[in-house]
Parts: sequence; structure tokens; C-alpha cells
Amino acid sequence: MLAHITIQNFAIVKALELDFHSGMTTITGETGAGKSIAIDALGLCLGDRADASMVRPGEDKAEIVTLFHLQNNPAARRWLEDNELTDGDECILRRVITKEGRSRAFINGSPVPASQQKSLGQHLINIHGQHAHQLLMRNDYQLTLLDQYAGHQHLLVTMRQRYQEWRAKRNELKQLEKNKEAFEAQKQLLEYQVSELNELALGETEYPELEEEHKRLSNCGDIAICSQSVIQALSEDEDNNALSLLQYAQQKLAELTTMDSQFTPLMQMLDEACIQVQETSHEITSYMDRLDMDPARLNYLDDRMATIMRLSRKHQVLPEALYDAHQALISELDSLNDSDNHIEQLTQDVELKHQACLASAEKLSKSRKRYAKELDKLISASMHELSMQHGKFHIALNSQPESHLSPMGVDSIEFLVSTNPGQPMQALGKVASGGELSRISLAIQVITAQKVDTPSLIFDEVDVGISGPTAAIVGKLLRRLGESTQVMCVTHLPQVAGCGHQQMFVTKTSEKGTTSTNMILLDISARVQELARLLGGSEITEHTLANAKELLVAA
Repeated sequence: MLAHITIQNFAIVKALELDFHSGMTTITGETGAGKSIAIDALGLCLGDRADASMVRPGEDKAEIVTLFHLQNNPAARRWLEDNELTDGDECILRRVITKEGRSRAFINGSPVPASQQKSLGQHLINIHGQHAHQLLMRNDYQLTLLDQYAGHQHLLVTMRQRYQEWRAKRNELKQLEKNKEAFEAQKQLLEYQVSELNELALGETEYPELEEEHKRLSNCGDIAICSQSVIQALSEDEDNNALSLLQYAQQKLAELTTMDSQFTPLMQMLDEACIQVQETSHEITSYMDRLDMDPARLNYLDDRMATIMRLSRKHQVLPEALYDAHQALISELDSLNDSDNHIEQLTQDVELKHQACLASAEKLSKSRKRYAKELDKLISASMHELSMQHGKFHIALNSQPESHLSPMGVDSIEFLVSTNPGQPMQALGKVASGGELSRISLAIQVITAQKVDTPSLIFDEVDVGISGPTAAIVGKLLRRLGESTQVMCVTHLPQVAGCGHQQMFVTKTSEKGTTSTNMILLDISARVQELARLLGGSEITEHTLANAKELLVAA
């Protein structure tokens, strides 16, 4: 619950410190005194938008600090733990706004975005503004109220998740189908290119081998002449060849070894040289025997290499890279062929996720219909309490699975009411007068607030348009709500103010050209005086004082 708030230089507040208690706290004061300022300041600590106009004129910055006790608030403690901002059973929210309009937010001393304060604030306090009855006309707000009362958050989360999954798959399918025409044109081109390269059937290492063979056959004549010259020089020239010279050198070296043994190792080297020359001559001779000067083969190589070069230029790659380019085109074509299968699979996935969506929506609809019946009875009974003896309330839910699917399900909603005997049920805004609408709105807010986990509730002049005996009943309703949760109510009605477990009074003073607002907790005597003022206006009599005491005693 809210335990304490400190406000400095906010609007017309110079400095204000307030302690809050459990039960129902009423806040009263003269018109224009600033009864809602504390609520506005609190809203900033709950993530509301800030601007420079909120800073008290002449000051550099405004600062608001709030303290919440979390002993009975597991949802807020869990949020703080999940965001690594926990600090025991207390939570301190702080907001600073500079005169330039810059804003900083803190949770338990750690700087955070205002959006995080807003997210945490949903678990700390719930503010019902004086214009809530206007929101009540909106169908989306009506659905939110019903869902809050039903408390089926898990169904809403599942519905939202499944809807998002279905939408994502459906959008993916639409994009694929949109691109299919372009894919078909690309596919035809790839099929032609792959077919052309398939016909070539180029091997992975074929081009370097072809190039080597082509070079050999093209130079076949020169190779034969050069080879024969080498053979002649090595061993076959009758007058002078390397082998004959080496053999002559062997004979002379043998004579030297008989005269000096130091020449013996050189004999081995010369023997090896003779063997090398003989083997080289033999290998070249063998090569000459195998050399095939085949013109037909050369023509084939010319044609094949010309085709390879032509396709290489066409695909803008080197001849050595044509094989890899072919494989890449095959992979791309396979991918496009797979896209057809992917569309078929995706179509099935979209349908499955659509069915999952509808299943979640059906569960949500059943839960809403169940709690709508419950709310019908409770709100109708509350209308009777609030001096609308013949009032009837009904929540009309219409499920439209084919045309109304959204993250909130398939239900359209409308609050219907009848306030007079024989009057048909009609939309809330068409039937109820301003006062009736305020009473119905208050009944709905009080009833739904009892089912919301938020431990603190603020009602900001929600009793506008209510007076007399009805006001007393409103006060009792709010006090009854305060028995189980912390309730703060800004009011101008003495019947409501007197029902509070405690009461605060807002004053406004002007001094030396500046205006300040202050708020104080009233004791019993001061409460009687304030209630008498609300009852009798500026003139407080014994009669109004007696009535004020009666209000407190009745509460």
C-alpha cells in the first residue's frame, strides 16, 4: 500500500509530506484548493508524462518521492525481482522534472525509464479519475473492465501470443505469395542456365586438365623435334654424345684409382651420372613412342575449350570458376523449388495457428460470458442501492470468429442498461442521464476494484453528479471496499467524506505574490468542522455541527 509521499516544487505545492494509512482516506477542501494535486504528483511516480509546466514557477526542478509497503503485494515484489530492483518489503519511486522539461525516474534508487515505473505502477495502485464515466462509453474500455473483473490474465496472454504467432505466419505467407510471380521468372532463367551447364557437364578439375592437354597437342611437332635433339645429345649422336663422354671419363678415372685410392669415391659419382643420363634418354624415347599427334582430338579440345570460355564470359566468371558457378546455380534453383513446398507447408502452419487462435478465443469468450452474468447481477443490485430501484444492467457479448479476430479475442461488447420500468435495454450512453451515468460508473468501478489485485485504489471525484441519500450509500460502498484494501477518495460530498477512516484537508494560501497548497490530516474535532463546512457552506451552525457528528457516528 501507499505509505508516504514527499512533494517539492510541484505546481503550486512548495513542500508537502504526507503519511497514508490503510482503510478509506477521504480528501476534501475548497474548490480550486488543489485536492487532486497529490494524485497528479503520484501519477508522475507511476510513469505519467512530465513537462516543464509542472515545476513550480521560479524553481529549478520538481521532485516527488513515494514509499510503498509490499508485504501483501506479491505481484509487485515479483516484478521487482524479475527486473533486479528489489529492496526488501519496501519500494521507493522517485521522479525529478527540471524547469527545461527533462525528466528522470528512479526505482529503489536505480535510474530507470519512465515506462518501467508505469509497468510497476500497475501492481501498486489503481487510479479512477473523475472522467471514468466518459471512458465507460467506449467498448474497448468496457471489455477491459470485464477482463479485469474476470481476472483471466493467463487467457489474455495466451490469446495475444497465439494471435501474434498467427499474424506473423500469415504475413510471411502473404509475402511469399506476393513474390511468387517474380520467383517464377527467376526460376525459368535459372532452369535454362542450369540446363545449359548440365549439357556441358564440366568436371570439377576438368578445365586445367584440358588446358594442359591442349597445350601439349598444339605443340606436338615442336615437342617431337626437341625431344629427338635431347636424345641425340644424350646418347644417340655417333660423333659426340654425353653418354660416350661419360664412359670415356669412367675409363680414365679407373686408371687414376690404380695410381691413387683417393679417386675411388669419385668413381661412384660418375657411375650414377651415367645411369641418370641413360634413364633420361630412355624416358624421353618412351615419351616419343607415346606421343599421339591426333588432329581429331585437338579439334575436340578446341571446341570444348571454346564452349567453356563462352559460358564463362556469359556468367562473368573465370573458366576455372565455372564449375563452382554451376553448382551455385543448382543450389539457387533447388531453393526456389523448395519455396513452392515452403508455401504449401506455411499454408498449413497458418491454418493450424488460426485454429489455435480460435480455440483460445473460445475459452476467453466462455470465461467472459460467465463473469458477464455475474457482473450483470452485481451491478443491477448496486444500481438499486444507488436509488435506481428499477435499474437493470446487462453486458451483451457477441462472438464473431470470422470477422472480429484480434489480440483480445473475437468478442464485441456493449454495456446495456434500463433505468425505468418497461424501458428496453439500450446502450449505456443513450439511456442514462448524467447523474445516472455517474452512479452506474461508480458501481462498476467499486465492484471491479474488489477483484483487482492492486492493493491501493484512488477515486478522484468519481461521485460528481451524486447527492443526498445516494451519496451516503456511495460513502458506505467505498468504506466497505476500504475494509479490504487501501482506498483514497477525493470528494466534495460530506456524506462520502464522513465515511472515511481518516480525512485529509487541502488548503490554499497566497502570500507575497505566491500561492501554496498544503494538505493536513484532520483529527476528530477538525473533521467535524470540515464536514459542517461541506454541509452548510461558509456558515457553520450548531445544526450543521450536529449533522456532521451524526455523519461520523453513522460511518
